[in-house]
Amino acid sequence: MTPLRPSIRAFTILLIQGFAATFALGAAAVAPLDRTPADDHRFEAVVTFADNVLAKGRDVYGETHTPLFVDGVHVETGEPVRWRFEDNAWIVSNMASQQNLFRTLAGLSRLTGESRYEDAAREAIAHMFAHQRDKAGLLYWGGHQFVDLETNTNVGNFDANCHEFKNHFPFYELMWSVDPEKTAEFIRALWNAHILDWSRLDMNRHGAYGRSMGALWEHEFGAPEPFFEGDGLTFINAGSDLIYAGGMLHLLGEEEGALTWALRLAEQYVRARHPETKLGVYQYSQARRRAEPPEDESDPRFTHSTYGDRAQRQFGPEFGAIALEGNFLRSPEGIYAKNALMQLRLAESLGGQGAQLLEWTREGMGAYAEHAYDAETNTVKPLWADGADLTGYAIQRFGYYGSKGTVFKPATPSTDMMFSYATAYRLTGDTALWEVARGIARGHDLGELGATPGEGAALNMATDNKDPIAVFALIELHQRTGVDGYLDLARRIGDNILAANFHHGFFLPTAGHAHAKFDSLEALALLSIESVLRGKPDAVPAYNGGGGYIHGRYGDMGRTRDGNAIWSVTR
Repeated sequence: MTPLRPSIRAFTILLIQGFAATFALGAAAVAPLDRTPADDHRFEAVVTFADNVLAKGRDVYGETHTPLFVDGVHVETGEPVRWRFEDNAWIVSNMASQQNLFRTLAGLSRLTGESRYEDAAREAIAHMFAHQRDKAGLLYWGGHQFVDLETNTNVGNFDANCHEFKNHFPFYELMWSVDPEKTAEFIRALWNAHILDWSRLDMNRHGAYGRSMGALWEHEFGAPEPFFEGDGLTFINAGSDLIYAGGMLHLLGEEEGALTWALRLAEQYVRARHPETKLGVYQYSQARRRAEPPEDESDPRFTHSTYGDRAQRQFGPEFGAIALEGNFLRSPEGIYAKNALMQLRLAESLGGQGAQLLEWTREGMGAYAEHAYDAETNTVKPLWADGADLTGYAIQRFGYYGSKGTVFKPATPSTDMMFSYATAYRLTGDTALWEVARGIARGHDLGELGATPGEGAALNMATDNKDPIAVFALIELHQRTGVDGYLDLARRIGDNILAANFHHGFFLPTAGHAHAKFDSLEALALLSIESVLRGKPDAVPAYNGGGGYIHGRYGDMGRTRDGNAIWSVTR
């Protein structure tokens, strides 16, 4: 493990104070709080949802029934959701897209004492371990793979037929409690499948099934300079899952090599940040140019990475060397919401071993707050990592980032960023991070969090906001400050969720949506409120920013995601 850099030593006192304040306030806030009938209604809705999932969502298809869950059902007919490709209509069971459901089921058992909820999740995991993994232990799940419950076979030929994780962050703690060795084997197989060159940590979002296990943590590492040309695509959404898995293997199994490599991978993104601004990066390598691009820009292959770094091809003539995919900060979510939240959660779990990871994350979030965020408009600027503002820039040629003439504009940050910045503030006490969470809260109709954390708040208790991510963010602030107003606002949002999204015994985007997705953040958010009210905040597994999807060819829609093909369908 790399020793703490000098720049971190000054932060150590702040880190210790942040943890101390968190633990002290957390200990003081464990007494149960006064309840209202609305609190009971929210909790009862989660129980109803979970009971419906157990009754209508388990495998009753084909000749052999398994403990697996379908991903969702039609709310009126009870028919399972299907993925349609060519002449197939597979019944979808993608356990990588059920991890927040499993967190809800586990939390419900721990609050009610009824083991049947968590037991159902455990039985599904055990079945996957027994029947749906390759020779190295890599499970058949993720972005391009699922199990068809009609035949109990894995399916992947509708797309890349490989393993893919992008910000999935599975519920490894539950997996470990079911089978420690198979969980460890999966994490090792995950790294083995996705790392192409260990000496440079050249890796890819696509991992091949059937690979024999290599030297793994015993490989040599050369700490390459940033933006080397590689054969993979070192996207941070894929790298984040490797970092999280490696850290969790160390936490659960005390596997030191897993943590060493997880921190090496995290540092690759840090080393590629701009040396002056500390902004970036989405990836730390460049795609190797393996062919000349088609002359016809309308050719669908034109934007492929086969032809080299896509930002350099599209913007290089105007911006020069800074124009790399890794340096383009058009959207903040991948780096400063998903990756940041995961690393904050992992750093907290690692304690002292996570100090450097926490500082790397805080430094990056602070840089983005300084250079990109405008609190007055609650927007973030499109930037190069050197801080150059791309607002108003019109694209000069067609490419991966848009058509010629497309004008870059500031974007409104989602509550995912409010959540990550609230969590970062809870862990560090850095008020610059508080200011970002405060501004985003105002922009999402939540009112004034307070000029000083925990003081001077003017919260909007009449808000129509029904975003479960906002609930998680407010719980973070309540945990840090002990101010019940933040929890009361979370309860208000919970009431809005119940009124707007709870239909037919499931959580839906609207009453008119056709399919109930079981991996419901609404259910997990409502249960998280309940756990705090009961004085048992740790009973419900914390949301870590993860979630699943399916990406591939569907019916006559071409290449799309299940969000478009299934979950957005209305009746």
